[in-house]
Amino acid sequence: MILKTRIKEYRAKYDLKQEDLAKLVGVRRETIGNLENGRYNPSLKLAMDIAKIFECTVEDIFIFVE
Repeated sequence: MILKTRIKEYRAKYDLKQEDLAKLVGVRRETIGNLENGRYNPSLKLAMDIAKIFECTVEDIFIFVE
């Protein structure tokens, strides 16, 4: 299974740059870029922190596909 994310879509909706989101959740901008490009799977804490910023569930942002 592959983990897909909707982070970029949510960032656009909230008018946030990768760097803005990174600061809000305490990671580097590169981490957000790697998440968006599928090169990094987030820890549960990071996934929950991102979902909290966007006021949604982890499942709304991170989706497993075959």
